[in-house]
Amino acid sequence: MALHCRPQTWLQSSRLLSRARLLRYSPAPVRPLSEHASGKEAPSAGAPEILGDHLIYTHEHLALKESLRKIIDTEINPHVDQWEADGIFPAHQVFKVLGSAGFLGVNKPVEYGGLGLDFSYSMAVAEELGHIRCGGVPMAIGVQTDMATPALARFGSEALKQEFLLPSILGDKVSCLGVSETGAGSDVSSIRTKAVRKGDEYVINGGKMWTTNGTQADWMCLLANTSEGPAHKNKSLICLPMNLPGVHVARKISKIGMWSSDTAEVFFDDVRVPCSHVIGQEGMGFTYQMLQFQEERLWAVANIMTTMEAVIQETIQYTSQRKIFSRPVLSHQAVHFRLAELSTEVELLRSLFYRAVVLFLKGNDVTKLASMAKLKGGRLAREVADSCLQFWGGMGYTSDVLVSRFYRDSRLMSIGGGADEVMLGIICKYMDTLPKK
Repeated sequence: MALHCRPQTWLQSSRLLSRARLLRYSPAPVRPLSEHASGKEAPSAGAPEILGDHLIYTHEHLALKESLRKIIDTEINPHVDQWEADGIFPAHQVFKVLGSAGFLGVNKPVEYGGLGLDFSYSMAVAEELGHIRCGGVPMAIGVQTDMATPALARFGSEALKQEFLLPSILGDKVSCLGVSETGAGSDVSSIRTKAVRKGDEYVINGGKMWTTNGTQADWMCLLANTSEGPAHKNKSLICLPMNLPGVHVARKISKIGMWSSDTAEVFFDDVRVPCSHVIGQEGMGFTYQMLQFQEERLWAVANIMTTMEAVIQETIQYTSQRKIFSRPVLSHQAVHFRLAELSTEVELLRSLFYRAVVLFLKGNDVTKLASMAKLKGGRLAREVADSCLQFWGGMGYTSDVLVSRFYRDSRLMSIGGGADEVMLGIICKYMDTLPKK
């Protein structure tokens, strides 16, 4: 299958950089501390990023983010309010725009339409997607790039990659992830959906809940029980076309937030799929899904940090103009001190996130750090949303401002992709503090 031709992009020019040019971006020699004490302000959260701002990003990372920001500002944000009102966004249309520009496969292999870059570039994209003025659209994109496709890219057969991965990267197909069920959310080992082998096919029965992109998806990365063995060794990931007989999208779920993202309940009634649609080895699905979770959780942290910054900055702007008792709201110590605390917490989370990304790039197990970052990200998002909304007063209780939308959307961070309590259990396991059974 021929790859779609793409316009001249940041990547085509960046690949022409020589090693000598890259050295121009090397850190400057360390100077005495006194030479740095100039009083010059660091760039604000809303200012254009420059190379010196980042511990891990290069000129190419920032060029990638700048290119994506243009698409967000022209193709996505102008339509967000309407999509929120409609309760859905046109996934195929948006994904095609992003796929044509290379943003749905940043760290996926070039032979399947990806850009072939490392994981840090995917995280740079996740950060930039935080500039979308709602949570639902970036979440849907994240499902496509870092939740439904990593295992397929890493362990899938050549045939599966051609049929499902390549068109997903190009934006020709929309994917969804089928893991959670009504009785098994964060407890993945308890899923009950079964795929029983009959000849060279599996017959699938069961159902999935909270399926992001579920009403629009062309295929599902499905986790199902394929044997009667131990719960951690009897599951497989299966590429399941959503147009097969027996696949029923029962309903579009109404939610308190993430309005523009369609979330479905899906049932399977004697759905037949070839055994060749199993990703990797049969029985390894639980392990593959746990690996996918690490990328998913880091993606979620990267994305929400940017939105938290935006909410804090917009709150600063609003409270500097809004007056109470003849003084700007921002001039009250309780307000500017609280905003300083929140900004400090976001920067601490960023340091933890960058450390996890660097270790991940070096091949380390970052389960503990990713769990810590997601735990902190979810809790901090609630603090930022609640505190900032309070400073907006009555305006914060309307649907007209970003802070109110973030208040609704960000609550999912502590639930989806592993609840806070599950993150705490994982952290305790790595600390060896869990009670012995």
